[in-house]
Amino acid sequence: MKIPQMIAAEFRRLTASPMSIVALIALMCVPVLYGGLYLWANQNPYANLNKIPAAIVVDDSGTTVDGKSVNYGDEVADELIRDGSFDWHRVESGSAASGVDDSKYDFSITFPADFSEALASASTSSPHRATVTLTTNDTNSYLASTIGTQAAEKIRTSIVKKVNQQAAEQFLLGLADIRSNLVSAVDGANKLVDGSETARSGASTLADGTSQLATGSQQLSDALAQLSSGAGQVSDGAAQVAAGNDQLAAKASQAGSAAAQLATDAPAVGQQLLAQLQQAGATQEQLDQVSAALGKIDAKVQDGNAQVQTLVGQVNQLAAGADQVASGASQVASGSTQAAGGAAQLADGSKQAATGASQLRDGLTTLHDGTATLRDGLTSGVDQIPDNSPSLQKKQATTIADPVNLKNDSITSAGTYGAGLAPFFVALAGWIGIYALFLIVKPVSRRAITALHSPVKITLAGWLTPGLLGAIQMVGLFAIVSGALGFRIDNPLGMYGLMALASLTFAAIILALNVWLGSVGQFLGLVLMVLQLVTAGGTFPWQTLPGPLAALHHVLPMSYAVDGIRQLMYGGNPATAWADAGVLGLWLLIALLVSAIGVTRMTHFRTLRDLRPSLIG
Repeated sequence: MKIPQMIAAEFRRLTASPMSIVALIALMCVPVLYGGLYLWANQNPYANLNKIPAAIVVDDSGTTVDGKSVNYGDEVADELIRDGSFDWHRVESGSAASGVDDSKYDFSITFPADFSEALASASTSSPHRATVTLTTNDTNSYLASTIGTQAAEKIRTSIVKKVNQQAAEQFLLGLADIRSNLVSAVDGANKLVDGSETARSGASTLADGTSQLATGSQQLSDALAQLSSGAGQVSDGAAQVAAGNDQLAAKASQAGSAAAQLATDAPAVGQQLLAQLQQAGATQEQLDQVSAALGKIDAKVQDGNAQVQTLVGQVNQLAAGADQVASGASQVASGSTQAAGGAAQLADGSKQAATGASQLRDGLTTLHDGTATLRDGLTSGVDQIPDNSPSLQKKQATTIADPVNLKNDSITSAGTYGAGLAPFFVALAGWIGIYALFLIVKPVSRRAITALHSPVKITLAGWLTPGLLGAIQMVGLFAIVSGALGFRIDNPLGMYGLMALASLTFAAIILALNVWLGSVGQFLGLVLMVLQLVTAGGTFPWQTLPGPLAALHHVLPMSYAVDGIRQLMYGGNPATAWADAGVLGLWLLIALLVSAIGVTRMTHFRTLRDLRPSLIG
């Protein structure tokens, strides 16, 4: 008997009666029903989150910001309802609590009375965080609670973004005001620099002038001291001259009196002399000569008297002038003494003024340097603060509030939640389908064992019967995944080939368990399925598994079936898919070898243990 004949015989047995056909068809549909229905139910649940009922409670009493009344709780609630991510219901707190408790709502979001006030407190002297309360009830659905937690986190992120944007807008507006004030300050600093430069120049000129004044006032003080000394000498001399002039005036007065007396007495003396001469017998001629001479003498006496009187008047004037000179010289001496004292004080003051002016010049130089540094610093500050328009400030505030835009640059993409689960459930459905087939398919033909002594043929026939049926199961499941559910498959031919290879491998493994352990081996196939269910990494990453289960992930075949289907379905690395197929092929060969050894033992070395009834069935 050849292998095709043995396979045909088994198929005839499986279709010998209508009930057998019904049973075979039912078992053939197991992977299609299991995998298809599960993937259909979870095809894209996130697209239907708007059907999940959730409650919103707004107890927010609002607050005032910049003179305007705001209620952030109402704003956020309105945005959530407009967004429609969930089936939101705005209710009172009591209705929300009872609704979550009795499963009317899967979860609720509550904005407390101080919500707005807390958000606005960031710019006050007592900032504190706002609170949003998420109420869940895992008896409704654990995943619904998880989704609610994720939704609350998104709400929190949205609120933070809103608050950050408002804070950034206020900050940028304030920064623009600061820049405007700095520009004004720079203008003022420029004027201050110019003024300080003028003041410094004037102070330098003042310092030079006061230095010259100090020198000149000292020279003046010395000269006035000399003048005071000379004026004292002049005053003493003038006093002596005045005294001499007074004596001269007295003598001149006496001389004037004598001259006046002489002028008065001269005519009378001349008459007496003429009379005496006449008496003495002088001739008339002689008398005329004497009279003429006396007339000349009288004239000269009168002229001399006039000159003497004039000289006396001049001497008197000189004496009066000398007195005045003496008095003026005394005053000059007194004034020059006072001037000399004042000049000394002026010299001292001018020295102090020169010192102060020098200090003022140095101080104004420092002031000028400082104002220049201030101007340069303010100018640098203005340059560092951008002069942005209001529209640009709004864009900047938006960027500051949400600085990171997540760009999902996927090397491969499943597309939907259901497509993401498909590789795992396809592989699991393949195992379940083979396991179900072995409920009616005989692992090996007892007749063939008795009639033939070819373990290899018997093993291959026992493997190919469920293996071919499993490949047909994979055709139906592939049609559901790619056609009815419409999941995108990057490499359809490769994916189906790996699905068929996985089914053939599972058939070989369960065959080996049945050959060696009978119905117990069939049960262990169920145990092995459960073990692979948790180690295949079909839902959560295998790295999250406990250590022993993570180690089994690298050994059991379903892990490689899941990974290979992922690579081919999502357009991953072909080399990885080939490696996964290689591991499955290795499992297939090892399982067939183990089965062949078991069939060999059954063919040539039957023992009393083979005659014992099976523990199960």
